[in-house]
Amino acid sequence: MDHAADAHRTDLMTITRYVLNEQSKHPDSRGDFSILLNHIVLGCKFVCSAVNKAGLAKLIGLAGETNVQGEEQKKLDVLSNEVFIKALVSSGRTCILVSEEDEEATFVEPDKRGKYCVVFDPLDGSSNIDCGVSIGTIFGIYMMKHGHEPTLDDVLQPGKNMVAAGYCMYGSSCMFVLSTGSGVNGFTLDPSLGEFILTHPDIKIPKKGKIYSVNEGNTKNWDDPTTKYVENCKFPKDGSSPKSLRYIGSMVADVHRTLLYGGIFLYPGDKKSPSGKLRVLYEVFPMSFLMEQAGGQSFTGKQRALDLVPEKIHQRSPIFLGSYDDVEEIKQLYTAA
Repeated sequence: MDHAADAHRTDLMTITRYVLNEQSKHPDSRGDFSILLNHIVLGCKFVCSAVNKAGLAKLIGLAGETNVQGEEQKKLDVLSNEVFIKALVSSGRTCILVSEEDEEATFVEPDKRGKYCVVFDPLDGSSNIDCGVSIGTIFGIYMMKHGHEPTLDDVLQPGKNMVAAGYCMYGSSCMFVLSTGSGVNGFTLDPSLGEFILTHPDIKIPKKGKIYSVNEGNTKNWDDPTTKYVENCKFPKDGSSPKSLRYIGSMVADVHRTLLYGGIFLYPGDKKSPSGKLRVLYEVFPMSFLMEQAGGQSFTGKQRALDLVPEKIHQRSPIFLGSYDDVEEIKQLYTAA
């Protein structure tokens, strides 16, 4: 046995150590936030394990129900949703939960209540489970506005009020990406330890990227600024090389690549879906929060995404997010339109 190598492994920055280190910077902290994050991490480990053995456990088949978005639910969606609701309620630190899978918000019973509201998509991209494409969990955390009886107003806040956001991607490796408002860090699950280890400290998105990511099957329904932007990606007028198209169709995977390599992810509104397809609270806001924390931008076609004030828990919005210069370019096209 290589004892020196094994000893070295105990010096790793795990996500638990990272969160406790951050907590120590706030002497008045009672550890509530750390406990909540711990429960989210546990939920992600559980879902990662279920995703990895989905084929074996016959979890892949449809559950035979349709969720609030009119999409057929996979068994894994149902399982993941239950896992996160149970993990969040049992933390004793939450008061309202909003899940993509549930039509109504969940109000935690008074004796288990805390001061945080969590919005989440338990299994984003689940239509890709059968073909082994990366899928993931997306979440955002708000603090209750006042010390009152919780109401929907506590979650219908602009994204800039989030205290933390992140996602966990279940792919060739399981990766947890988190921001608590001071930069973005990426942790990779070491299956032999069952621990998330800090592998991507202080992620910064390149100022300009070489990749654009959009479903070009919707081209005929796009508005002029989006059409012009994509045209510029393919046929640049300044003599630069064209951008490469990369589109997986799983938001976590597409945004993860954009965050690491730079470029832009677009899901515009179009004639068919004027409000776009992605949900504001648990898709647009957390990803926009991470992009801005990494030095990028996020834009709805009208305004900074994080300034949007949602009116409904399942509201949708167009979204353009990614490298600062690339998003700036599409902002100028919208201003000129």
